[in-house]
This record gives sequence, structure tokens and C-alpha cells, in this order.
Amino acid sequence: MRSAHTLFTGRARLTGLSLLACLLLLTPLYGTGTAAATSGPDHPSRSADTGAWITGISTLDERTLDLTVRSRAMGSSVPVRVILPRGWYSERRRTFPVVYMLHGGEDDYTSWTRETDVEALAENSGALVVMPDGGKNGYYSDWYVGTPRWETFHTSELVRLMERSFRANSSRAVIGLSMGGFGALNYTARHPGMFRYVASMSSYVDLNDPLVRFLLDLSSRVEGTDLHDVWGDPKEHDDIWQSHNPSARPRAFLGTKVHLSSGNGTPGPLDGGNPFVVTLVGALAEVALPASLSKFAESLRSVGVDVTTDLYEPGTHSWPYWERELHRIWPTVMEELNGSRGAWAEQ
Repeated sequence: MRSAHTLFTGRARLTGLSLLACLLLLTPLYGTGTAAATSGPDHPSRSADTGAWITGISTLDERTLDLTVRSRAMGSSVPVRVILPRGWYSERRRTFPVVYMLHGGEDDYTSWTRETDVEALAENSGALVVMPDGGKNGYYSDWYVGTPRWETFHTSELVRLMERSFRANSSRAVIGLSMGGFGALNYTARHPGMFRYVASMSSYVDLNDPLVRFLLDLSSRVEGTDLHDVWGDPKEHDDIWQSHNPSARPRAFLGTKVHLSSGNGTPGPLDGGNPFVVTLVGALAEVALPASLSKFAESLRSVGVDVTTDLYEPGTHSWPYWERELHRIWPTVMEELNGSRGAWAEQ
């Protein structure tokens, strides 16, 4: 994150942020005044129990907050970073579209602001940007063994909390990379209609692919995660595996614009600053993706899904390419979010 804690714009802004923090910390008891002003038939969740509540707020700059969210589904607290749109303070009766951004495995909720300029990119977008933690190798799923329950937290508790406390509306996009790209597709398929736009960067898309199964099994062993805990035994619980397999459910994406991207594994100019080992790992992680993504894209098109692809050459499994891709897709993300009646509606 660039120059955190140094971007306050004066006593008035700081006072506003302090008031915001106090109001949000009261959310589990009373909600917030601004949320109450926009409740209505289009936002029933604001008057309902979210299953999650804010227990702590850290102000990073004039628009960026780190929330500590206590989750009933997780049975623990989860950090969430939120970037507020410019009009959030001044337009009190306005609701806002939301971009959910999911991080990759072995990373956390700080990765998008740490590695990209998403704050500057989103500055004039008029959308909330929500970056929740997904656990190190949490696979964006409710685990077969019972916990963690990442899917319930992200798609139910957090979505409703954003509506209740941050005036989010039902116009949503989800963007993810690597494991987060799988999570974005998984959530979209399992919750049809929840997202208007989904972008998956450098992610596996077919759990039936023998290479994907091999690599997942290998990486999970290295990470100390047993995939049997995540989705059960692949043979005995094949129904669970298929219910989390984006490629097995192309029709579930109808009504959502899908974007798939990856490199071809060949190092290029954007890898210039990376150590050799990092570049090599990034190349190996990316090389098998284009063929799988092309096949998935054709499957989606065959059932009428609006899908675009960016299979760029060269490109490795690394942040410079993902930041570039974020810039490429951002205008389309905003177009999709703002095309719905609710995106800019005043209640």
C-alpha cells in the first residue's frame, strides 16, 4: 500500500472518519444512520441479521479502511479491506455498486493494494471495492469437514454486511487471481445472478482435468492442506467436487459477463525485476492455462454466456501481468456495474 496513514486531508476528514468508525462499530446493535436512510424493498438485508458484525476499524487513508469482521459462519474474526468511493460521505442517500476482489493462495487481503494501484484506479469509479481475506489456501469454499466456511462468509454474511453498513447495492462484480480466480468463478456458478461481471486471472477452471488434480494434490500436500477436508474424497464425494467445478456448470454463468485471462508461461519484459527462481515458478504455473481457458470459454459460449478472453503472450504467473490486466478490464467492469438501474439509484 502506498504511503498508508499519510493521506489525511485535514481535521474535517479525520473527524468524519472517526465518526464513521464509531457508527460502524455500533452496527450489530443499531445499524447506521446512513444505512437506515436507504433501507427499503430493494435492500431487505439491511433490516436482517447479517451473521457478521464489525468489531474493529483501522483507518489507512481518507478512503481506505481495514475492518475486523466477526463471522458467525467462520467462528472467528476475518480482516476485510474496503476502499470507499469519493461520493460515499457527501451523497448520503446514494447506494453504490461493489467490486469484490479475491486474493490468491498463500496471500491475504492486503495483496491487491500492496501489489497494484487499485486505489488510484478506483478513485473516480463510484464503486465500493471490497477485499476480504480468504485464508491461506482456503479454496473459497465451505469445507467438507465443517470449517472453515469461506463461501458462507463471503457470499452471504459479507455481502449483507456491506449492504447494511456501507450502502452497497445489488450491482456486483467479482475479480480474482490464481486461487482467487477460481473462487470468483466458483462463487458466480454457485450463486447465479449474484454478480453482473466475473474476471478470473491465471486460474484453473476444471477440477476434472488430470493435470489440475495432480497440481492441486501436490500443492496441497506442500501447504499441509488435505483436499479431502475441503471437498471430501474425489470418488466418494464426486457430487461435491462437481458442484465446485466451474467447467462442469457452464449454464450457471448465464446472465453474467465472464472474462478469462492468463499468460502462456513465457517470461517477458514485465518479469525483468523478478529473481530467476520467481520467474521460473511463475512460468511453470502459467504454461498449462491457455488451453484449459480456451476450452472453458468455448463451453460457455456454446450455451450463450457472454465471455471474453485475454490469452496474452508472453506472460507468467506474476503481479505485473495481473496489474496490467486489471487496468485492461476496469472500464468494462464499471460499464457492467453501472448499467443496472440500481447501480446509481437514489432511494
